[in-house]
Amino acid sequence: MPREQYQDALESLRDDVLYMSEVVAERLRMGLDALEQKDDQLAEEVIEGDGEINRMYLDLEQDCIDLIALQQPVASDLRFIAASFKIITDLERIGDLATNLANYATEAQRDVFPEVDIQQIGDGTLEMLDKSMDAYAEENPELCRAVATQDDDIDAMCEAASEMVVRDLIETDPFGEEDRDAEAYLSDISRLLLTVRDLERVGDHAVNIAARALYMVEDDDELLY
Repeated sequence: MPREQYQDALESLRDDVLYMSEVVAERLRMGLDALEQKDDQLAEEVIEGDGEINRMYLDLEQDCIDLIALQQPVASDLRFIAASFKIITDLERIGDLATNLANYATEAQRDVFPEVDIQQIGDGTLEMLDKSMDAYAEENPELCRAVATQDDDIDAMCEAASEMVVRDLIETDPFGEEDRDAEAYLSDISRLLLTVRDLERVGDHAVNIAARALYMVEDDDELLY
């Protein structure tokens, strides 16, 4: 492959990774909306769209392999290709977590603990994902570190939410109400805690993306561990 075509292939890889991130972010937003609105149709769109994300991942994985195997890239290009490969893995997993949210939306019986602001946590993780992909696109190390800092806030919000739910279950009698179905109530509590856990994981994957972008730009493994 001539040098000019090789550079075009690298730019095409970057563009395709960024497009995949846009699709994943849209599905995550849809999953959050489905939870908030109890919209089964929207949830089904997210669930059915997971196959598209998986196909994107496999296609981009092959592109990365071909560039490494056939072009013998120099160190900086190799870091870019390796970072792209790792980033699409995190994006695919965020897509899976968006599918989880959609499944929770279809299973929800009722709202429990409305004081737990799932949308605020979700908005924070979406912001982290956007920043991490901007860091990759712009090769911006400051944005990489900003994502890692923001993750501390998301972790604190998730921990506070989980502790509040558990404390309430311990300190009160949630089944004292005669009209409350204990099994359904526990199912909804479990769904809420799983939602919080999955959003925390989205934040973790956003940090992984930022860490790979930082390594790509500065050959710095500061955020990798």
